[in-house]
Order: sequence, then C-alpha cells, then structure tokens
Amino acid sequence: MGEAPAFIVDDLQNVYQNGFSLKCKDSETAVTIHDKTYVISGCDEGSPLSVRVQVFDKTAGSWVTPVVLGKEPKPCKSFSAVSLNDDRILIIKKGSMPDDCIWFLEVDSQYVTEQKRILGTEVVSWSRGVVGNSETPIVISGPSGVGKGTLISMLMKEFPSMFGFSVSHTTRAPREMEKDGVHYHFTERSVMEKEIKDSKFLEFASVHGNLYGTSLEAVEVVADAGKRCILDIDVQGARSVKASSLEASFIFVCPPSMEELETRLRARGTEAEEQILKRLRNAEAEIEQGKSSGIFDHILYNDNLEDCYENLKKLLGLDGTVVATPNLPSEGIKLPAELSVSKIDNKIIINCGKPELEKASKSLIVLDVSLLKGGAPGRTRGLHVYAIDSFSDGLNGINELS
Repeated sequence: MGEAPAFIVDDLQNVYQNGFSLKCKDSETAVTIHDKTYVISGCDEGSPLSVRVQVFDKTAGSWVTPVVLGKEPKPCKSFSAVSLNDDRILIIKKGSMPDDCIWFLEVDSQYVTEQKRILGTEVVSWSRGVVGNSETPIVISGPSGVGKGTLISMLMKEFPSMFGFSVSHTTRAPREMEKDGVHYHFTERSVMEKEIKDSKFLEFASVHGNLYGTSLEAVEVVADAGKRCILDIDVQGARSVKASSLEASFIFVCPPSMEELETRLRARGTEAEEQILKRLRNAEAEIEQGKSSGIFDHILYNDNLEDCYENLKKLLGLDGTVVATPNLPSEGIKLPAELSVSKIDNKIIINCGKPELEKASKSLIVLDVSLLKGGAPGRTRGLHVYAIDSFSDGLNGINELS
C-alpha cells in the first residue's frame, strides 16, 4: 500500500460518503466519488506552493499522485468542495476575488477520460467557473487570396465591441515594435512544447523552425471580455480545433473559381512566380478539404465581396433581423471569507451569514449548475447565481443576480 501524504492521514476517516467536503483543516478538503477519494490541499496566499491533489483508490488500497492539467486556481487557505454528477468537483474558495472563487476539478469527464487513456495514469483537470454563457468562437478558413482577411476586417470595423481576436503564441523572438501579449505571446520553446503536450493548445504548427499556435486560454480571455472570438486559421488548424474540447462555428470561404483566385493573387504584385504557383497548389488542396472534410458548418463563395460579407453577417445573425449587442463580461461572484455550503438537486446553497445571522436578508446565495457548458482545460460556463431574500422564505424567494 502506498504511503499517504502527512497532511491527509489524520482526517481520512472523516470523509463523507455523500460527496461533501470533510471537516478538516481549513486548507484541506476531501470528496469521495465511488471508489476514489480526492483530497485537495490549498496553501496560504503568497505561498510559492500551488494547490495539491491526491487520490486514494479504495479498490487498489493505495494513494496516487495524479497528473494535474489545466490552469490551476490561485493558492488559498480556505475552501469548500461538492461533487457534481460523479465527474467533477465544485470548489468554492472563501474570500477570493470574484473572478477566482468558483472552480471545477474534473475527475471523470470526457476530456479527463481521454487524457487518462493517452497518458496511462490517473488524471484530473482544473477549469474556472464562469457565470453565464458566451457566444461560440468563429473559425474562418480559406485559401490565400480568397479575401477572408478582408471579410474579417469589415466585420471588426462594423461591430468592434462584439468581436475580438485571440493572441497567438510563438517561440520566435519579438521583432522591433512588437509587444508581448499584444502582437504575440512570446514564449520559450520548452514551455510551449509542454503546454501543447498538456492539451492547452487548440492548434499549432512549426514554421521556419519556430512554433506558432492558438491556446485555449487565449480564446477564453476574449470570451471573458464579453466578445466573440474570431480565429483566422488554415484547414489543418481548423481540423485541430474541431477535434479539441472547444465548441466553435466553422466557416470556409471559397473563391468562385481557381482562375479568379489566380487573378487575385497576381494582382497583389507582391510575390514571385514560384510563390504564386505554390499558393495555387496549396489552395486546390485546401478547397478540396474545405468542401469534403466535414469540418465546416458553412461554405461561403466570395464572388462579390459585398454580397459575401452580407451572407457572412446572416450566418452570424447580424443581418438586421436581430439586434446586435455585445455580450457583457462576467463580473464573477463576491463571497465572504466565512460561509457554509450545501446541495439540493442541481442547486448549491451558499450560506454567507454567520450562524447567529442565518435569518438575515439575502444571506443565502444559490448556484444553479444544471446548465453547465464547456469545461477543462479552459472554462466551465453556464453558472446561474441567485440570492434568497430571507432564510425563512426557503427557495421560494429567489432573485436572480446574474
């Protein structure tokens, strides 16, 4: 039998069998799901240590240190945990910032199950809980010279508050006037390779010896700002995104003919004959994949730029039949340092009042987790938050907060 970490030994016998956190030190909590107990240990703010996860497998009678994927929550010294649907654990950090207090540790989700198969070991993965939903990102692909960049520029100009670009990562050195986090996220090759291995990148490619790629975090940041993310990537990149955990809409832009595409490429006057011929060869392959691969939800033909742009807006619901309004960024949930947690069906009840003030107005907050979307290794969206006017009203006096 494996040796249990010292911080677990004294408290394991107190683990609740119904999935609620045990009564142990403020910086430790444990949840039992079927034949496994997940023990999560936090640490004081400012500590160099990160949140730790240990798993006790009752069937094997041993402790396991799992591979932990996803972006971890910031260290904290007090939190509660509740199991949800036997595949993830809800973590509520006490007294944390509004955008950092709700997290999910996935233990048996589809993503985690796939990672267990690939890595051949125990795996868990973090995702941050976000109030409300966001529009699905848009992947736009098409051959060089088809005009997709122009279409995207027109969309961004007309609806600047609705759309945003993710900032790509690269291992090349920044050029003059380029700013980290604005033009690219400039990173070390070893760091990017590890994050690719940990499934933190939606797509990547090696170009002239340097890695380029789109991280899931970069896309989620755009959604956090209340905007719909646009990804301008090639067919191979679109294929990678399609196979990832990200839900997206896929649009392929076609030229009216190869002859017209050649005319447009030559009209640029910026490339040698050899480069033009190479682009045309690549375009033929991309168009074939775009039409027959099953990756793309919609095919647009750019015969006339204005007509194609109007068709793009129709696909996105921006043709005037609906009111185009930007999404509001989530402000998160503000929770005190003292709270208690319970669960009723798909609702998590958070008592924010002190014991003697349980009947105070709006001392209870309800998290509705019935409509969760997304998940590790990025964000879990779809949380709905309510306040209860008074304890005596029970669940009949619920007012929606967000």
